[in-house]
Amino acid sequence: MTDDTPRQRRGRQLPTVDELRIWREFIETADTLRAELASRLQSETSLSTGDYSVLLALSEAPDQRMRSSELAAGVGWERSRLSHHLARMEKRGLIRREECATDNRGAEVVLAPAGATAFRGATVPHLRAIRELFVDALTPEQLAAAGDLATALRARLAQ
Repeated sequence: MTDDTPRQRRGRQLPTVDELRIWREFIETADTLRAELASRLQSETSLSTGDYSVLLALSEAPDQRMRSSELAAGVGWERSRLSHHLARMEKRGLIRREECATDNRGAEVVLAPAGATAFRGATVPHLRAIRELFVDALTPEQLAAAGDLATALRARLAQ
């Protein structure tokens, strides 16, 4: 069996050695890229990537407010994780939690003025880092291929 020979296990084809090498390169590079972006965001703006994700979602929401459950789904977090994170953000004055005007069973998360200011201040440095670390590292063709790759993976995961 060579490095490229597919291996069978219980009727399913396993990745080859070369496919596994590419997989590891992909995962390790994505992890390193996320870590570097997070480090820069934190050091330049005092916001975590979690803070930025929440502030981004709220800044794009109608009236800059969202139900907690919608926000959790939007940022891809479990509701308990979001609840703990929101408590920390609320203490820092970045968000407020208010009773929902249309349904008194739930709460809405509202972008506070300090949160809007922090988000605006973080956006340009964060976008510069994305440009430097991701966009400028790739040719236009590679960038298009990365987009195609992300689209294909997301479609497969949605099945």
